[in-house]
Amino acid sequence: MAVPKKKTSKARTRRRNSANSKAAQVTLVVCPHCKEQILPHVVCSKCGYYNGKEVVKQKEEAKK
Repeated sequence: MAVPKKKTSKARTRRRNSANSKAAQVTLVVCPHCKEQILPHVVCSKCGYYNGKEVVKQKEEAKK
């Protein structure tokens, strides 16, 4: 059985492992109610709608 002659350094090990752990791009979808980009399966923070129903009441902005 093959046995390494020298210890593999932390830098070499981490460099090799970093090639497989790239950060994935965040997926965004468009809210069908207000057309804002949101995370999938999450209540829209702008309009408060999820799956076509209002689940969070939004406060009315005071207009001057």
